[in-house]
Amino acid sequence: MFFLQGLTMGLAYVAPIGMQNMFVINTALTQSRRRAYLTAFIIIFFDITLALACYFGIGAILESSEMIEMAVLLVGSIVVIWIGLSLLRDKGELKETESVDMPLLKVITSACVVTWFNPQAIIDGSLFIGATRATLPEGVDAQFILGFMAASAFWFTGLTTMITLFSTKITPKVLRIINIICGVIIVFYGLKLGYSFIQKFL
Repeated sequence: MFFLQGLTMGLAYVAPIGMQNMFVINTALTQSRRRAYLTAFIIIFFDITLALACYFGIGAILESSEMIEMAVLLVGSIVVIWIGLSLLRDKGELKETESVDMPLLKVITSACVVTWFNPQAIIDGSLFIGATRATLPEGVDAQFILGFMAASAFWFTGLTTMITLFSTKITPKVLRIINIICGVIIVFYGLKLGYSFIQKFL
């Protein structure tokens, strides 16, 4: 159950079109299949390490103070709902990004930058993943985070496969549908965080 929760939350978190996804999409559209999958695996590595840092970092801080926990649940609920509503309004347009025709070392450093040096990803991840940890019962950390990690691996390899096979079919309409689905899921979890805050407040 908690593996599935981590999986669905992870998919909702990584699927919306952002810097990581655009990097993977552009690579799959312009590079060989081998390079596209290698790039996807590199992105997965950095995405998983960021998720672990958000979960065990801010999650551990939350466990040390009930006041901090309640504050993050409230702020996290508002931010997560806002993210979800933003996705529902987003048109899903493909935007230009930097060239992906680069040496392997630059692919690694670029993948690191679009993940670890993206302030929005760090803030959103900390609130989204860290606040969720505060709502989970004891002893389910491994199940939840494994599901979250599996979502990252599944999404980026699946995205690469889909782009390489159906590059001509990836339209703004398809991206719009992805954003709507993810927006609904994220709003749901934002409301769930808000409900957890109300329970603790009462």
